[in-house]
Amino acid sequence: MTKDTTERTEDDRVREAYARRRQSIPAGRYARTDPFTLCAAHEREEEMAALFRAEGLTTLTGLRILDVGCGRGDALRQLLEYGADPELLTGIDLLDENIQKAGRLSPHLRVICGSASRLPFPDSSFDLVLQFTLFTSILNDEVKRAIAAEMVRVLAPGGRILWYDFSFNNPRNPDVRGIGKREIRALFPGLESKTKRVTLAPPLGRIVAPFSIVLYYLLSRVRPLCTHLLCLLRKPKKL
Repeated sequence: MTKDTTERTEDDRVREAYARRRQSIPAGRYARTDPFTLCAAHEREEEMAALFRAEGLTTLTGLRILDVGCGRGDALRQLLEYGADPELLTGIDLLDENIQKAGRLSPHLRVICGSASRLPFPDSSFDLVLQFTLFTSILNDEVKRAIAAEMVRVLAPGGRILWYDFSFNNPRNPDVRGIGKREIRALFPGLESKTKRVTLAPPLGRIVAPFSIVLYYLLSRVRPLCTHLLCLLRKPKKL
């Protein structure tokens, strides 16, 4: 099987997996009004802001930013609150229905439908590249490596990759596979990284958050109880 065929086969599998998942997810599971969704989003943003501060990124003004697997554009819209310029934001997603929703919600942002393994952008086009829960939906190792290589290719020297994804397998969802620190380092060799464990394990978080926000945040500080990794990786500057 050729590389192109492998990538297209995996793209088709992902489309089918998301189509099945849409039929099985309870209504409102990921709504902003859901207590766990809200707590997890606030927790992730707090840690993301801390990573930005540690890197001296007090504003995202002037940065060319790409969200790979942008979904409905939620992360891109959030970055506007950090000073990102709308005209410098770009999102790409495999699912056409996601792009249509992103376009309706954010008509002022550039969002396109396409495959992460074949990014339609020149080398060094972006200063910050995001991926939120994309890689764990990819089961083929060759395709994972291709996507990582594309993200690095379009990233400018000295630019950063912001990664948020879970590090454990979900026994209830065979269409995803957790990715740990070692695999992240293997996918992005030569990139410096800062990593935090975040997001209280969803089965526990969905019990705790409706009962007590305070308890949720206390438990989320017990890092072994958290299931996701938030990483900021930096591409070396040219010598």
